[in-house]
Amino acid sequence: MPALHLATFACDVTPPLGHPLCGGWIEPVRAVDDPLKCLGVLLLGAGKPVVLCAVDWCGLRNQAFRTWRAALADAAHTTPEHVSLHCVHPHNAPFADTEAQKLIAAAGAPPSLDLPFYNDCVKQSADALRASLMKAKRFTHVGHGAGTVEQVASNRRVLGPDGTVKHVRYSSTKDPAVRAEPEGLIDPLLRTLSFWDGDTPLTALHFYACHPMSYYGDGRVTPDFCGLARQKRQDDDPAVFQVYFNGAGGNITPGKYNDGAKENRPVLRDRVYAGMTAAWKDTKRSAVAGWEWRTEGVELPPRREASFGAEASRALLDDPKATAVRRINAALQLAWLKRADTPIEVNCLDFGRVAGLFLPAEAFVEYQLAAQKLRPGDVVCVAAYGDDGPGYIPTARAFLEGGYEPTVALAGPDSEEILLQAIRRMLVPGKGAKK
Repeated sequence: MPALHLATFACDVTPPLGHPLCGGWIEPVRAVDDPLKCLGVLLLGAGKPVVLCAVDWCGLRNQAFRTWRAALADAAHTTPEHVSLHCVHPHNAPFADTEAQKLIAAAGAPPSLDLPFYNDCVKQSADALRASLMKAKRFTHVGHGAGTVEQVASNRRVLGPDGTVKHVRYSSTKDPAVRAEPEGLIDPLLRTLSFWDGDTPLTALHFYACHPMSYYGDGRVTPDFCGLARQKRQDDDPAVFQVYFNGAGGNITPGKYNDGAKENRPVLRDRVYAGMTAAWKDTKRSAVAGWEWRTEGVELPPRREASFGAEASRALLDDPKATAVRRINAALQLAWLKRADTPIEVNCLDFGRVAGLFLPAEAFVEYQLAAQKLRPGDVVCVAAYGDDGPGYIPTARAFLEGGYEPTVALAGPDSEEILLQAIRRMLVPGKGAKK
């Protein structure tokens, strides 16, 4: 039986002064409070190599996602379908859609991304992965643990008596009456998947569903409280490589517990850190001889409203009187429509009693909870914010309820059943998933 090995890689992906943040929607870089990182794990020994990677950026969309993923695949001597690439989603960070930026440049609109900087980050991460192959270590066990994160996550969508959204609870919410509303539907657990050589821990992958912004828009680069919690865990034990994946938290924010005061960032950091610490103490190990990797491409239908169509988006992008945000959004819509039949991937790393499910975009927490119900006796760790081409992936019901996310999502309501069916095939053996 071949031995299993893993390698870890890291590189800096902090943008330079003046670079757009959050795709050009907010103030560009004027200072760096905390560096941004690309962190990943390469698994070897059971079929084609598998890469799991998280970047401290706001998002990677469409061709920007596929180019970065292909570079990591080439460095790992595997196929792009065996690379799961995700963003942590802080907003004081870059947001990349290379096709949209080319459209923006051609229209003379304000920039969204510096393409040479993006290309350099792709190259650095691939170089770091390639170099890590020489330092691969054996692993014999996987571990899993869970810890409750107290007073961080809350559902953004506060429904009224008529079943429609009466309040939108953003990442920072100043209205005390809105903050006083119940938490709503969340997943309070942070789950940690770890890899061990016997009783020696090698790496820990953390999964938690919540928008990670305490405050933003001031031009000061940071991975915000989730990335800072990861770094605090890394500082605890430098020998254990730490990676953080944002779960399916498209409709989850810290808004109930955060009014945007700067003092709240370390408070939220320490609450997530406490969940990581609790999950580590809860860890149970089991020997492994291999894994199954499943992947499937799905086509999520775009919105059908005229305002989301190519003609309307083209006119808005070309309008010099429109705001920068509206023109950039129009370019993002055009890039999503332009990809046509190019699928968006769902991946699963399955060790039997423990599995990792890797989803695209800003999927709602309902997808994460549905995935966990499919394997009630097992541990299912969920990461979202993969290929962010469609932006939000709400439930079909959310489009009837109103609120913020359905007004900006590029995937239509039919996407829910398509994505749920793919999740079922990923997690339930014998449902036609591709290995």
